Amino acid sequence: MPYPMQLGFQDASSPIMEELMYFHDHTLMIVFLISSLVLYIIILMLTTKLTHTSTMDAQEVETIWTILPAVILILIALPSLRILYMMDEIYNPYLTVKAMGHQWYWSYEYTDYENLMFDSYMIPTKNLCPGQLRLLEVDNRIVIPMELPIRMLISSEDVLHAWAMPSLGLKADAIPGRLNQITLTSSRPGVFYGQCSEICGSNHSFMPIVLEMASLKYFEKWSSMMQ
Repeated sequence: MPYPMQLGFQDASSPIMEELMYFHDHTLMIVFLISSLVLYIIILMLTTKLTHTSTMDAQEVETIWTILPAVILILIALPSLRILYMMDEIYNPYLTVKAMGHQWYWSYEYTDYENLMFDSYMIPTKNLCPGQLRLLEVDNRIVIPMELPIRMLISSEDVLHAWAMPSLGLKADAIPGRLNQITLTSSRPGVFYGQCSEICGSNHSFMPIVLEMASLKYFEKWSSMMQ
């Protein structure tokens, strides 16, 4: 969960999100160093009248400022491609959950079970219990076992939606007539909140996602009760 006046990301709850945060810090340092160098050169040019004509026309300088950006781009691209392949890789999933977007709620189906499906609506503000979060609580949470690879199949029945869970580093578009696939793995138990991240109509802000990560024993007990 984010908190007021937060500047950084939410705490990472999956290996993918941890990698994304490391990559963000890596790229931010490169951007910071480039910005500092450019600012220093601009200040230097504005505050000194000294010029060196042989330096301005030197082939060596042109070679350096052509090769150096290419090296920097490679240093950014290689870890980025590594994370992209990690996000697309599907292991042997323990469980498959299909999420369908509607205007304006989500429906879920556990395809490995015969009759385990339900709709998930936002709880209106007037019906909230003490401690529940406004515009983020739902009547039916998704419950998934932690530390196991889970396959999410995401689609839509009407317009474009997006199934997003920031603390797990997940965001996938829900497109009518198309089935998108992502891998979900949580490294710790807890309740995680997300929202529809694609403008989908007048009630776009009222499509929260609540994911409860629990132990395998608790999940099996919950699934037997829901069927």
